[in-house]
Amino acid sequence: MRSRLLPLLIVLMAAMLLTLGFPLAISVAAAEQQRLVIDRIDDTARFAALAQSITDTSPDSEERRRTLQTDLELYASVYDIRAGVFFRDDRALAKAPGFWALPVEGEGRTAFNEALLGRRSHDPPQIWPWRDGRVVVASPVVRDGDVVAVVVLDSPTGEMRSRILRTWLFIGLGEALALLVAVGAAVRLTGWVLLPVRTLDAATHDIAGGRMRSRVAASAGPPELRRLARSFNEMADNVEDVLEQQRAFVADASHQLRNPLAALLLRIELLALELPEDSEEIAAVRTEGKRLARVLDDLLDLALAEHAEADLQLTDIVPLAAERVASWRPMAEREGVNLTLDGAPAATAWADPVALSSALDAVIDNALKFTPAGEDVTVTVAAGALVTTVVVADRGPGLTEAELERVGDRFWRSTRHQNVSGSGLGLSISRVLLAAGGGSIAYEHHEPHGLRVTVSVPRDLPGS
Repeated sequence: MRSRLLPLLIVLMAAMLLTLGFPLAISVAAAEQQRLVIDRIDDTARFAALAQSITDTSPDSEERRRTLQTDLELYASVYDIRAGVFFRDDRALAKAPGFWALPVEGEGRTAFNEALLGRRSHDPPQIWPWRDGRVVVASPVVRDGDVVAVVVLDSPTGEMRSRILRTWLFIGLGEALALLVAVGAAVRLTGWVLLPVRTLDAATHDIAGGRMRSRVAASAGPPELRRLARSFNEMADNVEDVLEQQRAFVADASHQLRNPLAALLLRIELLALELPEDSEEIAAVRTEGKRLARVLDDLLDLALAEHAEADLQLTDIVPLAAERVASWRPMAEREGVNLTLDGAPAATAWADPVALSSALDAVIDNALKFTPAGEDVTVTVAAGALVTTVVVADRGPGLTEAELERVGDRFWRSTRHQNVSGSGLGLSISRVLLAAGGGSIAYEHHEPHGLRVTVSVPRDLPGS
């Protein structure tokens, strides 16, 4: 969520800064040009005042014209600005530099024509830093209410464009700095907002994995998320209480039923003494009684497995698997099945040795039950990048696709194997024991026939 929320906040803040920065940059450029135009208008007004007295026929007009010419040349040499006073017929009264002439068209001609109408020229088009251009300003020279000449100043814009560009660079640096500050604030804000969400997500995964005691600290984040964390903790407490009551009920019921069942089996044995030894009814009652006792024992084991926490240790799986294979080999020899161990010489993983041993016992027991004499049951240990696996492959009848989807469910047994002893809880207990330590159990076909059961335990400590 953070990877989606943070870019969105950054894009919005960048758009806001750009929205503010562009008008600011445009206004800076306009202000610089306006300052240049105003400065040139002041200069044209001064030159117009000097030229006003030259247009008459007084004897000292020539002297004043030379003075105006000198001022224009000095002005042009100092500021590199083309300056001139032109009559209505484009003749120059005075100008500098000497080669310069009034343009026939363009901004200079437009400004000159406007000044002939008795008003100063309008503001020239905006000059941008990347566009080389000149600013032309013209003011009329008025005598007795008539425009007799026009002062024209043609200014370069290099310095103005440099100032605009420098100001824009400062604006860009300020925007970049503001964006960095905004990104830092966004990172802190998203972290503050999403911290309870991440904690809640981790606690949810823990509870889904069987660690029912995981809770969320409701002390960080917005008030709404803190209330959500408190509600989650209350819900988790209620769920844990319900599950605890369920486990306690199953354990108590299993434990309490064992004594009456033992008494009932004892009475059946006493009753059998009064009946013929080959009575089929007594044999059937004995079988069902023993099966019921086995179911009660498995129910108690299941309740204890769901309640117990895994004691994870860094374990070498190979000797553990070898020990279980050695324990089941006498039964395999009695059934005529070849039980072998194969795979890596060493493979470590984080597992509860007792729970993993119980799971392997249940899987190997099932494999031996359904494998006919003369066939093989192979236990293979392999170390992968993330998990270490123990694969138990048999050559029994196997399971159909529909049966593979249900194998491991509580009390489920294939209709084809109802005559085989068992309660249907062994694999369910194995799954619970493995899940408590971050492990898993999976089932698949073993070609050409048989079942392949894969027990996986993590190579890294869960939650690290």
